Parts: sequence; structure tokens; C-alpha cells
Amino acid sequence: MKKDIILAGVGGQGILSIAATIGTAAIQDGLYLKQAEVHGMSQRGGAVQSHVRISSEEIFSDLITLGKADIIISIEPMESLRYLNMLSKDGWLITNINPEVNIPDYPDMEELLAEIRKIRNHVALDAVKIAKEIGTPKTANIVTLGAATAHLGMGYETLKDAVRTIFKTKGEDMINMNLNAMEAGRKFAVEYKKS
Repeated sequence: MKKDIILAGVGGQGILSIAATIGTAAIQDGLYLKQAEVHGMSQRGGAVQSHVRISSEEIFSDLITLGKADIIISIEPMESLRYLNMLSKDGWLITNINPEVNIPDYPDMEELLAEIRKIRNHVALDAVKIAKEIGTPKTANIVTLGAATAHLGMGYETLKDAVRTIFKTKGEDMINMNLNAMEAGRKFAVEYKKS
């Protein structure tokens, strides 16, 4: 088993929480893990990305080469397109479509969505809307992660255990809020594939 994952978004959207959840699940499953530092501007609003590599075999590099990513998980639609050259031909793009308009010349949303729809394997969801609908507006990142769970190569229960581990110091309410968010994203992705 090997999965090379690009995480993309802007500062403050919870990229590190996604990376920590995937990494914790990988370690719990006895997998090898390499993660590159988040690149870009880590302050709120600046573009960020991270490379996460998990495998049943030893991993020697923490960076993913062009055209080799199995998954791009993005919390911001424009940022998802920035890394398409990293995606393999059979790779999956999982992206939130709710924009973080952080520049004056932000592209037209219909044009962005048209580009996302060109990717054969994609799930495009309004994770912010879904998070609000389930009463957890700050969990759009975990909703997006939930939509990607079927493509990570790890058991869903292991990912749920990882959420419990990551958020245990924040209390039971925070754990349940994030578990509900992950489940909502997972359910959305199942329905999205059917349509």
C-alpha cells in the first residue's frame, strides 16, 4: 500500500489538522509516514500546501514528484487547481468549493468549477455549508477529509480513532464534532459518486 497525498488550502483552514489525522492513522496502522513541512505563508489567508506520504514499504523522500500524487485534498478551490500538475492520471481531487477570496483578482467561480469538473476522478463539495448544516461551522477541513476517506487506503475506523487521538485534549464535544464532520463528508462523497 502506498498513498501520496497533497494537502492544499490557505492559512487558518486546518491543513495541519488533516495532516495530523492522516499521519496518526498511518502510524496506528503500522505504516511508514513522511510529511513535508507546510510550504507557503502559514499566516491566516496565505497559500499553504503539504506533502503526506504513507506506505507499507519504507519511504525515502518526503516530497512527491510531479504527476505522482494519488490524492489532492484541498480546502480551497483555487488552491486545488494550483497543484493539478502533481496529480497522477488516475489520482483523485477532493476539494471544498467554498472560496477563500484572499486576492483582489480571484478567478470567476464558474470557471474554477468547470476546471475541477474536467478531472475524471473528483469530489467537489461545499464543506463549509455541510459543516454549518450539521452545526459545526469550523470543521470544513474535517468534512473535506471525510470526503477523501474512501481513497486513503486506511480503514475508516482507524481514521476515526485518529480523530479521537488528535482532539482528545480538547474534550469529548470537540471529538464528537469532528467525528460528525468526517461522517458528513464521507456520506456526501458516496452520494456524489452515484450522481
